[in-house]
Amino acid sequence: MLKFILRRLFYGALVVFGVTVVVFFIFHALPGDPAKMITHGRADQETLNFVNHYYGLDKPLPHQLLMYLNDLSVVSVHANTPENAQEYGYMLSIPVGESVLALKMPYFRRSFLTNRRVGEVIMENLDGTFWLAMGAMGFAAFWGILFGILASLKPNSFWDHFLISASVFGISAPSFVIGITLAMIFGYHLSDYTGLEMTGSLWELNDYGERVFRPKNLILPAITLGLKPLAIIAQLMRNSMLEVFGQDFIRTAKAKGLSSYKIVFKHALKNALNPVVTAVSSWLAIMLAGAFFVEYIFSWKGLGYTTINAVNKLDFPIIMGATVIVAIMFVLINIVVDIVYAWLDPRVRLH
Repeated sequence: MLKFILRRLFYGALVVFGVTVVVFFIFHALPGDPAKMITHGRADQETLNFVNHYYGLDKPLPHQLLMYLNDLSVVSVHANTPENAQEYGYMLSIPVGESVLALKMPYFRRSFLTNRRVGEVIMENLDGTFWLAMGAMGFAAFWGILFGILASLKPNSFWDHFLISASVFGISAPSFVIGITLAMIFGYHLSDYTGLEMTGSLWELNDYGERVFRPKNLILPAITLGLKPLAIIAQLMRNSMLEVFGQDFIRTAKAKGLSSYKIVFKHALKNALNPVVTAVSSWLAIMLAGAFFVEYIFSWKGLGYTTINAVNKLDFPIIMGATVIVAIMFVLINIVVDIVYAWLDPRVRLH
């Protein structure tokens, strides 16, 4: 088990490295002057030259990439100055000549526009995305599994055909179209009956500047984000249950006179969950990645909403920090899913 996890972590680190390099070069190819954004466009040429030199923006692109990777690394080399020690937050440092070999947390630099630490900005918004993803996946998994089981009990019935048709619609309909439609119907036209609003976040400020918990704001974005995985989970669950029902151990259970409840929930369900677990893991990683457009439509303060604003303003450190965090989440979720997959099905071995 430990060997498997270490090997997957190594491959995952390569994935994160590759994503970081690709996105770094892509966004550096975009038009825009970071020095002008840092100085808010109110600096003379001498100040712009100083900013470019301070942030290494006047160096060749490969050199800038190495500097960024050095900042991200938990073991890095920096000039031995009190300013660097305070900025990077060394946990352990070893002087090496005029430099220092430091052990630290990954440093995502500072926002070009607000000068705030990117790590702080991401952590402030990550919980919003986390709860949105959990709500959407809980909605999708519960109803998807339930609908899939019901459809498998009566294949080729009206309910079965209706489920397949509804699943095709759920898969093909773009999330931003569903989001706008739900917001207009339930958050605007029927808001007096539903009590829902078109936009909002989990935590909002009231008239007195106090943070107020608003769980009802989670309903519409969670449904919007969960409809597509719900449709996929329902189809996978139906097909997987039908396949399990045709196996010998189910026929043996029926021959023993077991009730339908025990056959479905004690024997068939666990064996049919493997493809569903894979689908849930993939969609959970996608949802945690930000669900950018859904967050933006509902003004839901999360990682996706923050990243889109950063793209609009070319705030490169925010974009890079969010990209790296998303890549790390994908890797960790996939490792956890592999372990869960092996636990659900003893035939699967981690080696």
